[in-house]
Amino acid sequence: MATRDPLDFDIGVEDDEDGTPSPSSISPPSSPPSYFDRDRHVAFFEMLYNLMPYHYQSQEINRLTLAFFTISGLHLLKALDRVDKDRVVSWVLSFQAHPRSQAESKNGQFYGFHGSRTSQFPPDENGVSVHDAGHLASTYCALAILKTVGFNMLTIDKESILISMRNLQQPDGSFMPVHVGAETDLRFVYCAAAICFMLEDWSGMDREKARDYILNCQSYDGGFGLMPGLESHGGGTYCAVASLRLMGYIEDDLLSKNATSSIINVSLLLDWCMQRQAIDGGFQGRANKSSDTCYAFWVGAVLRILGGYKFIDKIALRRFLLTCQSEYGGFSKYPSELPDLYHSYYGYTAFSLLEEPGLNPLCAELGMTDLAALVHCFLFFQTDQKCCITALTLTIFDLSTRLLCGEKTLHRNRSLGAVKILFSPHNLAISVLRVCGRCTTLIML
Repeated sequence: MATRDPLDFDIGVEDDEDGTPSPSSISPPSSPPSYFDRDRHVAFFEMLYNLMPYHYQSQEINRLTLAFFTISGLHLLKALDRVDKDRVVSWVLSFQAHPRSQAESKNGQFYGFHGSRTSQFPPDENGVSVHDAGHLASTYCALAILKTVGFNMLTIDKESILISMRNLQQPDGSFMPVHVGAETDLRFVYCAAAICFMLEDWSGMDREKARDYILNCQSYDGGFGLMPGLESHGGGTYCAVASLRLMGYIEDDLLSKNATSSIINVSLLLDWCMQRQAIDGGFQGRANKSSDTCYAFWVGAVLRILGGYKFIDKIALRRFLLTCQSEYGGFSKYPSELPDLYHSYYGYTAFSLLEEPGLNPLCAELGMTDLAALVHCFLFFQTDQKCCITALTLTIFDLSTRLLCGEKTLHRNRSLGAVKILFSPHNLAISVLRVCGRCTTLIML
């Protein structure tokens, strides 16, 4: 029997012309639970991991994106043990495009990751891979998956990614997602910034040009459009603020500092974000639009980065999100509709921002768990009563420093969850209670 790839598609038989489920094939949902039903969500995402419903076949070109939502979603739900990590690593790495030489990495193509097998074109009769190019969003998703399953990022071919990624940056500082024939907007500036941050190497982009492009996207009302001059949008605002934070141009928790010296108009931005919480408690992506599950993350994460999340009505938001929770597991875009992978994932991130018990804490800037966001150190793992040294990617994202009782203590302004690091003149103690579903021992170096 042939081995399936992760997230293979089911083969359906009943379908509407647009690829959505036929009403006769699915029963309408009943009243959603009045609590966050973690067990049902785990079962729903475990099903998606093992066999993606056939309705997603039209999204095959974005298979790595579907994989990111599924695997990172299971990590948010503290259920990463459902994932075959070695198999996932091998599968994801098989999507990277590789130049045949260093010179070829400067030929204009992007040697990141393909989104799926259908975008991996074979070489021509002369052995030349004319269309062997990756996609920025797929590359972000690939790296995020690898970090989530604990892959050692030091071993990845980052030089090919970063050298060729510079080919995608435009004179105005924006990025195209592929090397030819694509739009440019803040989504791909964010992808480029996140890629550089995860690879710990900023040679892949001109940060100053990217910063200037982002600043040109801030609108008169404080939000950010996806391009200069466009209407403020929740997704565009997240991409702008998170990118500036990842690039180091704005501080974390800006509202507790001197916001008047910031390169962005913080007061207007805060006002715009707060106005996005609607009367039903949910968040809208733009003015005069309906509340939508995903904007509880896109706008909520911006407020978390700014230090303004404490100002929202959390009780009302939680109540709205629960109306979008399905009895099958997962979340829908609007109340009382069928769940989908995209809105389910951002429903989980929204509940993580709300500090729901049973969920891993979220790194708002990268859109994944804090634990998946961690930088390189060596940990001792206890395996079959044998101590072995394993290189892991841990991240201490956004550490602030203080002196306390003669020790230098590094800590996050907000909780990093299970990771705490103490530096003293004589010892370094790293206590990691849980990393990617594996328990570790305490190390004294």
